Amino acid sequence: MERVKIAVLVSGGGTNLQALIDAEAAGKIRNGALCAVISSNRDAYALKRAEAAGIPSYIVSKRDYPAKEEYDGALLRLLKEIGADLIVLAGFMVVLGPEVCRRFRNRIINVHPSLIPSFCGNGFYGLRVHEAALCCGVKVTGATVHFVDEVTDGGAIILQKAVEVKEDDTPESLQKRVMKEAEWELLPSAVSLFCEGRLRVEGRTVHIVGL
Repeated sequence: MERVKIAVLVSGGGTNLQALIDAEAAGKIRNGALCAVISSNRDAYALKRAEAAGIPSYIVSKRDYPAKEEYDGALLRLLKEIGADLIVLAGFMVVLGPEVCRRFRNRIINVHPSLIPSFCGNGFYGLRVHEAALCCGVKVTGATVHFVDEVTDGGAIILQKAVEVKEDDTPESLQKRVMKEAEWELLPSAVSLFCEGRLRVEGRTVHIVGL
């Protein structure tokens, strides 16, 4: 069985990319291989992580493509050139257009730092998610890995994990704990399940084969 070629899209520090790199090195991404890292930001530290891991990296910057359709077109051409089978969004700060979503239907995975449908959608990213959770006084938050469709954070949910909110939490401390306890665990697991062919999508529901 040919291994699934994984392209990871990034914009910043790349902590979730590092979780994937570490998981692959430990043999935890079965039947999958990280084949490329694509960044929307020329200065993203994630590019250094890719270099250290020996993964080819590419830059597709929004500054170079004034129109959204042009950006999506450039991204699609690169993904075709790479031969990507699966796209993983790991802190990618660009909303993918409908054509990208259509071409890679049920082949784009994103990790979001909340228990969707809470604190998600347009405007909810990074520390904003954790600020909103603390503002609402929730006792439990977490992370979600889901397929990507045309609705921001609206695709079918693959995996979720809850994380306790502590009395003295700040957005920064909560962000770190959600990453450590949930995101870095869920994302490699979901990617491996995809690469093993164990995810079956029926409408809004994802069934995990073999559980």
